[in-house]
Amino acid sequence: MNFPALYFCVLASAFGATFASLPLWRMWAVQSGLVDDPGHRKIHVQPVPLAGGLAVLTGLLLPVALGSLLAGLWPEWKATRLLGYGLAKRETEILAIFAGAVAMTLLGWLDDKYELSPPVKFAGQIAAALLVAFAGVRITLFVPSLWFSYGITVLWIVTVTNAFNFMDNMNGLCSGLGAIGAWFLGWSAASQGQYLVALLAALSCGALAGILPYNFPRASVFLGDAGSHLTGYWMAVLAILPHFHTPEQPGVWAVFSPLLILIAPLGDLVCVVWIRWRLGKPFYIGDNNHLSHRLARRGWSRPDAVLIIWLLACLGGTAGFWLGR
Repeated sequence: MNFPALYFCVLASAFGATFASLPLWRMWAVQSGLVDDPGHRKIHVQPVPLAGGLAVLTGLLLPVALGSLLAGLWPEWKATRLLGYGLAKRETEILAIFAGAVAMTLLGWLDDKYELSPPVKFAGQIAAALLVAFAGVRITLFVPSLWFSYGITVLWIVTVTNAFNFMDNMNGLCSGLGAIGAWFLGWSAASQGQYLVALLAALSCGALAGILPYNFPRASVFLGDAGSHLTGYWMAVLAILPHFHTPEQPGVWAVFSPLLILIAPLGDLVCVVWIRWRLGKPFYIGDNNHLSHRLARRGWSRPDAVLIIWLLACLGGTAGFWLGR
């Protein structure tokens, strides 16, 4: 099996795992009371299960378990041998990444269930980010300082996590942006021969796309904080993993590629925080000043507003891909 076919199989299996498991998670969420009730700044009139994040996590974990089983049965595949080599070099990092994903999902689930205070949520996000940084997944930005590397990595993961959390304000917006970001990050990694990173991107792209039939344009299930935390965390880590600058492929400007690929959630975060600061409000208190809300106030329907932002994300992703090359 060649790598393009393997990418497709991973994407399709992740999509299938999310799509197939979501009705089960939705049933569990209703029975356990994990629902989003109607209220202030909300347009739904019936409680909606917050099961999307748990289904996405299933879409990430189940294909990995099945893939590990298949790799053990057919170790002669060329792709299996190359992946085995990559995993041997980055085993600790990969384990930490998945552990962080579970931790972020659990943190978001606790917030969905008990409405955690902002300091508690930030502490949990920092802990998950530190776990990844200690495992060796770090940003350097050409600064020869370990403390700087730890600090900028934690700042990046927490920032992107909250950017996607903020963007979870319309049906399909957060998960769609995550799938688009994963697609372009995977495309960039695959074009540079970074197969393991590309497979992780394909995995997340499929897992996030698997919720969209249930979440866009009408929602029978919400992503929830569990899902938005998981999505933002995974996108932040995916953006760190590729080697955009190496001695063999020098290109200082290429390190800005992830910023363009994630321009929609990051740009919205900057604008919203700036508006809240000017109004004298805490940046973590929700409002209706997001790009999606402003598009809706200008007369666009909510699904159209989501599609416009998806288009902007695709344009930024295309620019980021070519800059990365």
